[in-house]
Amino acid sequence: MTDGRRRKGRGRRAGSPTGAPRYPRAARVNEVLREVIADELERIAADDERLELVTVTGVDVDPDLRRAKVWLSSLSEAAAGALEADRARLQGAIANQVRLKRTPHLEFAADPAVATGRRIEEIIRGLESGRGPEG
Repeated sequence: MTDGRRRKGRGRRAGSPTGAPRYPRAARVNEVLREVIADELERIAADDERLELVTVTGVDVDPDLRRAKVWLSSLSEAAAGALEADRARLQGAIANQVRLKRTPHLEFAADPAVATGRRIEEIIRGLESGRGPEG
């Protein structure tokens, strides 16, 4: 096109020769934080058995980057205490590895989707065995 206008392509980033799809900034930040936190948590779990079975299932960062809720596969009181003690280390890993305007304050919570999935599995097992759902 010689008149200086760019053609808008579906799923293409303006000026991107590869045609890479667009992803919202929040989704990219959430995924990067999830990866960094999961890697650092794996290192911490090598020394702290309270965190051995904890998995990061997702991260939701506020648009202003002040807070990030870290969703975990399970969160016992022991694991919650360990995470609170290691919050500074996790935030330090984020500050060192990710270029952001500010490092978000991490909040930890059990992922409700995991509990919902377990409940659905219970119901299905109950239906398969013919005894019906419990509770």
